[in-house]
Amino acid sequence: GLFQSYAIEIDIKDASNATCLYADWMMRFLITYESNNGDYKTTTLNLSSSVTHNGSVCGNDTQAALLAVQFGDGHSWSMNITKNNETYQGDFITLTYNTNDTAVFPDAKRKGPVTVLVKDPLHPVELNTVFVCHNSYSFEAENITQIFWNVTVQAFVQNGTVSKKETRCPADRPTSAPTVPPTIANVTTASTTVSPAPTTAPKPVENPDIGNYSLKSGNKTCFLATVGLQLNVSQNKPLLININPKTTIADGACGNTTATLKLNDGNSTLIGF
Repeated sequence: GLFQSYAIEIDIKDASNATCLYADWMMRFLITYESNNGDYKTTTLNLSSSVTHNGSVCGNDTQAALLAVQFGDGHSWSMNITKNNETYQGDFITLTYNTNDTAVFPDAKRKGPVTVLVKDPLHPVELNTVFVCHNSYSFEAENITQIFWNVTVQAFVQNGTVSKKETRCPADRPTSAPTVPPTIANVTTASTTVSPAPTTAPKPVENPDIGNYSLKSGNKTCFLATVGLQLNVSQNKPLLININPKTTIADGACGNTTATLKLNDGNSTLIGF
């Protein structure tokens, strides 16, 4: 399904009113929680339309910068960012979600705020360089998947101006181009007259490989799935994605009457059953 999510833009100023920390990004959280009847359910926590950034600080040579936001009914997210002589890097990410928010957790057994601390998995970024990641990337910790996209971040901004030099995330970096059969569109010719290319049937998309996925509850297997998965994504143009079982990790939980299976293919594709 598609969920409403909002972009955040934060421009933190120093004492001279110059930008020292800039961030613009979108994020979403998939959270597995225990319900009142003992089942485990997965819910989606999105940003609300009103986001504050109380507690965000610039940072300096001895103090970490802090990017902090608060949203919804008692939820918050923050990342502290440290630097050395040449680079800056996210250190720890802290997410606090409030299960008293009945719109997101309608039947949570545990009530109140829950805080999860996770190490930022991204690599250091060169100083005076802005980190950019348009494609989505995610990571999991303690039954929570954090998903980010359309990210632009620069900490320890120099001279109050966000750099035009970019460091791109791995998901944005181009891969080796596939071999494309010659067509009128991609062949350069010295002739001014080009004969029409013969009409050929489009190459059929291969069927996805069948994967065997399972979950355990203690020593017993509680969930079995044998399935080949293909996603048909229709945005600007149709895109078919085959899920590769060799690189896909199964996770989730089994309750008394509900089981949740989460598949992560390692390429920012997440599927939940």
